Amino acid sequence: MSRRTDELPQNDHDPTDTAPGGRATDAPTTDGPPAAGPSPDAPAPGGPDRPAKSESGQPRSARSWEAVRHLLVRLHFYAGVLVAPFLLVAALTGLAYTFTPQLDQLVYGDQLRVEKVGDEPLPLAEQIAAARAAYPDGTTASVITPPDPEDTTRVVLSVPELDDKQRTVFVDPYTAEVRGELTTWSGSTPLTTWLDDLHRNLHLGDTGRLYSEVAASWLWVAVAGGLVLWLGRSRGRRARSARGVLLPDRTARGVRRTRSLHAATGVWLALGLLFLSATGLTWSNYAGERFGRLLDAANGNAPALDTALPGAEAPAEDHSEHAGHGGSGQAKADAYPADFEAALAAARDASLGGTVVITPPADAASAWVVAQNDNVWPVHYDRVAVDTSSGEITSRTRWADHPVLNKLSKLGVQGHMGVLFGVVNQIVLAAVAIGLTAVIVWGYRMWWQRRPTRADRPALAGKAPERGAWRRLPLPVLILGIPAVAALGWALPVLGVTLAGFLVVDVVAGALRRRRSA
Repeated sequence: MSRRTDELPQNDHDPTDTAPGGRATDAPTTDGPPAAGPSPDAPAPGGPDRPAKSESGQPRSARSWEAVRHLLVRLHFYAGVLVAPFLLVAALTGLAYTFTPQLDQLVYGDQLRVEKVGDEPLPLAEQIAAARAAYPDGTTASVITPPDPEDTTRVVLSVPELDDKQRTVFVDPYTAEVRGELTTWSGSTPLTTWLDDLHRNLHLGDTGRLYSEVAASWLWVAVAGGLVLWLGRSRGRRARSARGVLLPDRTARGVRRTRSLHAATGVWLALGLLFLSATGLTWSNYAGERFGRLLDAANGNAPALDTALPGAEAPAEDHSEHAGHGGSGQAKADAYPADFEAALAAARDASLGGTVVITPPADAASAWVVAQNDNVWPVHYDRVAVDTSSGEITSRTRWADHPVLNKLSKLGVQGHMGVLFGVVNQIVLAAVAIGLTAVIVWGYRMWWQRRPTRADRPALAGKAPERGAWRRLPLPVLILGIPAVAALGWALPVLGVTLAGFLVVDVVAGALRRRRSA
């Protein structure tokens, strides 16, 4: 009896061959595209007239460690087919966000830059007075000193009709000329805010944030699974060389060539993709909330700055975190420009250099807060509380004293946003985003190349890898794996829910297939 088309051996020169099997000298291919990371190879099934066997010759019904590989192949397939669209959107929107510093300079250069760098800047109080004269509405929420000599001073105003956004007035520090104003959010320009929302939630609010959390939750799974499968492949009895792992096979043709490009690129991108997945999860909706609990339990939060003035009766609220974000703190009455000048002078005397954010107190019992806001390595995040009536520093927190978990989280976020290492950080992120896009396209191309092409059995894409591998898993894997997956589903709720959804889809698809063949 002749075998079916999808059970024929792989032909290295025929990209339309649908066989998941392969010759003894080459591992078989995967039917579906990994969302990111190296492509695995689906194991070869046996023919219809004999029990399917593994590469070791054991019946598929026997428990073996080979079943772990088969399960990873199917998981990688589902991640590629179902999650890759989310990852593609995240890669493209992240690529656009990477260039926001340059885009801001292009679009808002008149506000962000001075016409001519002077010898010495004017007193800060004079700059603030000019901004308030031009825009008297609202109250002064904070003032951000220029990060570079050619940059303007930012006077951030809290205006009720803007809700959680602010009006930022840009002032030439050498002439006190008001260069213009922008509606900002946490210190970001309108363009940066728009691209940030696009990348984070597609402008769909909290519901849209599910897309980015799905992408971040599955990215590390696709990468780790792809690495294990690709590195575990062999050519005959010889282990793959480093060249075979890291570089594409230029002699290959058809689906093997596509797989080689896909996998080798995934290996090079793996570290960057794992970093983006981990850092993206730390401020996601659901996994981020779990991470916050971990920080609380491990005492890993940033040390609080005591803003209570000595002898004050009312307890003061710590506004230092607001200060670090560029002015979302709000004073009940507008502060005097001279007090900003006094707070800045005290902070400079306390060795707070670079760009700083000066935030007025919420009430008479609270101190002013001056916080360093230098996000480029080496970062500077020291903060001081200042009593402007005496010029005294009443409290201080140092970046060096932050817990390790808090430091890693903070630096990870800055690296994810492309600011930690300046232009180098941007170039690396852009390369990772472009590479991820290519890996996804190659993955889908593999799936298409492995489609059945016989006239009586045409299809748009290749078959899914074999089902039921979990039934053949070794007992230790089941005993340890089930609680581990449950714990992982709790820590990463979106991953857990979508994984359960994949299982339901898989069960339904299997039932429909059995019904059609009955």
